[in-house]
Amino acid sequence: MKKSLATLTVLALAVMLLGQALPAQKAAAAKLQGTITISGAWALYPMVMKWSEEFRNLHPDVRFDISAGGAGKGIADALSDMVDIGMVSREINPAEIQKGAWFIPVTKDAVVPVINQGNPLLREIMKKGVKKTDFARIWLQEEAPAWNELLGGKGSVQIHVYTRSDSCGAAETWAQFMGKKQEDLLGIGVFGDPGLNEAVRKDALGIGFNNINYAYDASTLKPMAGTAILPIDLNGNGKLDPDESFYGDRDAITRAIADDKYPSPPARDLYFVCKGQPQKQLVAAFMKWILKEGQQYVQEAGYIALAAAKVNQALAKIGQ
Repeated sequence: MKKSLATLTVLALAVMLLGQALPAQKAAAAKLQGTITISGAWALYPMVMKWSEEFRNLHPDVRFDISAGGAGKGIADALSDMVDIGMVSREINPAEIQKGAWFIPVTKDAVVPVINQGNPLLREIMKKGVKKTDFARIWLQEEAPAWNELLGGKGSVQIHVYTRSDSCGAAETWAQFMGKKQEDLLGIGVFGDPGLNEAVRKDALGIGFNNINYAYDASTLKPMAGTAILPIDLNGNGKLDPDESFYGDRDAITRAIADDKYPSPPARDLYFVCKGQPQKQLVAAFMKWILKEGQQYVQEAGYIALAAAKVNQALAKIGQ
């Protein structure tokens, strides 16, 4: 009897302590407060907006100040301490690391070539796709080839080439696909992902490139109205094979990226960059949440989740 009484007493004490611990844990979690400032890549902007919304649902005392403007702005703002986090949609270069750039991957996406839905040769172009060597002719030669030439005919329907005017990861990644850098790309410069898509939409002979979340409509998951995604002839055989045809909707292209069917580049990791390892508890907590709970929102937002190994490496890098 005494033994049973002692057991009940221990259980009662454990329950009481647990009851005290749970509110204490909730209180500790609720203590997260303050503002996180973020700027940079258009590619990451929709995803970070989603993450910030979900994080605020858990921590209503946290505020976010988020702006897009290109990867170049994001890393410049981070290195000058103008923001807590820079969004960057390209690899971090050695010069930036020397200046104190600390970075982790947070998700993955890709850049895709975009043309006008009203292109007079659209049907034939979509059947054949375009080879990497021809993309280089379009963006790297002083005089771009005609649309007819890409189909093996004589030129008459001239290609109107568009590129980005702002320093950005999309242009750098697209240039890397052709073995070059953003400054090597020729064409009419347009600011921002939305602007570039709009320029192509208004020009029947236009060609450009977009991050997938600006190439596809978030509501319909289809290519943005008035545009089409230009398929890449990956094996260069002059036709689009069944296993190269995955551009019909956003889910199809993200699956292709996740399965490594779409080349990298123009597929790439997307990064958070800070000047040195983040010292603010709030910033570190947000990053950890993104790498853990936040990955569940990646697919629905049109991105690709990080592999477990990359997540673990990033968490170890954050420390704390």
